[in-house]
Parts: sequence; C-alpha cells; structure tokens
Amino acid sequence: MPPRKRRSFTAEYKVEAAHRVIDSGRSIAVVARELGIHETVLSTWVKDERRRIAAAEVGGEKPLDAAERAELLRLRRQVGELEKDNAFLAKASAYAARRVMPITA
Repeated sequence: MPPRKRRSFTAEYKVEAAHRVIDSGRSIAVVARELGIHETVLSTWVKDERRRIAAAEVGGEKPLDAAERAELLRLRRQVGELEKDNAFLAKASAYAARRVMPITA
C-alpha cells in the first residue's frame, strides 16, 4: 500500500466542499469521490458546517447563500493577489534602492 499523503485544506475549501453536499442534496460519498478526499473527512466538514448554520439561525443571523460565499471567496483571492503584488513591489524597491549608486562630485 502506498504511503498516505498529508494534505491541509483552507477553511474556504472545507466550507465549499461541505456546501456541495448540503446545497445539492448529493451524498457525501459521491462528492468525496469527485473531490478526491476521504468520506470521513468530508463528513466531518459537513457536520461542522451544519452546526455553524444552526448556530447562526439560533443567533438570529442568516448564513451566507451560495452567491455571497462565491463573492467572499473571490474577494479573498483578490486580496491575496494584492498582498503578493505588494510583497513583490516592496522587495523590488528594496533591491532598486541598494543598486542606486550615490552621486559624488
């Protein structure tokens, strides 16, 4: 048997995977096969998300719908890309500052 690969998943991925089951009504086994993850892992994510939804309803809050979750995910990706751009620009400007030769008269 090949060794197991240890993978970590972002919170957004877990929520989206859970909602593939919750929103579609498909079984955990089917969605787990599609995603290439173990059923028990997905089952845990679905239980956690259902608990969060129930807690939000008890607190009088409305959970995000699919469109709102998609928009939130898009904005988080956009922020991540902007952070990468800022890190690159900071590194490039530091490099450029070292390369500038002082003018001597």
